[in-house]
Amino acid sequence: MTFEQLQAFIVVAETLSMTRAAGRLHLTQPAVSAAIAALEERHATRLFDRVGRHLELTAAGRAFLPEARAVIARLEEARRVFDDLAGLARGEVRIAASQTVATYWLPRRMARFAADHPAIHLELAVGNTTQAAAWVLKGEADLAFIEGDVDEPLLARQVVDRDRISLYVAASHPLAKRRVTRKDLEAAIWVLRERGSGTRDQAIAGLARSKIAFSSLQVRLELPSNGAVLEAAEAGGLVTAVSDLAAAARVKTGRLRRLDWPLAERDFTMLSHRARQPSRAVAAFQASL
Repeated sequence: MTFEQLQAFIVVAETLSMTRAAGRLHLTQPAVSAAIAALEERHATRLFDRVGRHLELTAAGRAFLPEARAVIARLEEARRVFDDLAGLARGEVRIAASQTVATYWLPRRMARFAADHPAIHLELAVGNTTQAAAWVLKGEADLAFIEGDVDEPLLARQVVDRDRISLYVAASHPLAKRRVTRKDLEAAIWVLRERGSGTRDQAIAGLARSKIAFSSLQVRLELPSNGAVLEAAEAGGLVTAVSDLAAAARVKTGRLRRLDWPLAERDFTMLSHRARQPSRAVAAFQASL
């Protein structure tokens, strides 16, 4: 079996989709299918059941998954040893980030580091707070940058910046023209980020401090990105809660208005695994922040 076959198996097992796995691996779907088929044929063991158009792990696949992850983790550690022997003349930093941080905070910092260290490869995976933390726990990312709260003792936390969640509506929305009350917010129609989003969790917590329970809100849409949420708020007469960083461009052009309803600031936090020694490249990136 090869590194590529094991990696393909792990990603297919996590996504239960050849198409989604191909997207994450930056391969074609036939290439991913061929890697899985080669593993199954070489060891005469079926790893997935094909149930209609869906995939399910077999008992053998479930037993093999933690072993495959362990092998990949050891190979990654071996590669880091060689990278460290070469100093900062080579190496990589695998970064995971929740959407707000990945879109509005990280790019400038990654670009500056890349200019200073042209031989080090930077790789960014984007998800929500829950996903980004999980990638560090599984060894699929060296660092994660999140705006939500994660309670995981294996992850070291370091605050790297601050941000604020605010409430926004389209400039034409009736609430944009007057002072907002609690009854206004409970009567309004809302669009929010998906479950697991740090933005969503922080917004709900902030509203709760204002004695507004999430259950009292009329949430009609839940969307998987800041851009989608802002588009819906701008076009559909909805109230939303997003980062000031995410809304800034639309506020500047007059398309959105921030409501006068204060929510608390929040931290941007860097996560790393307590049990893993960072490579020189990873340590250099941490120091650059």
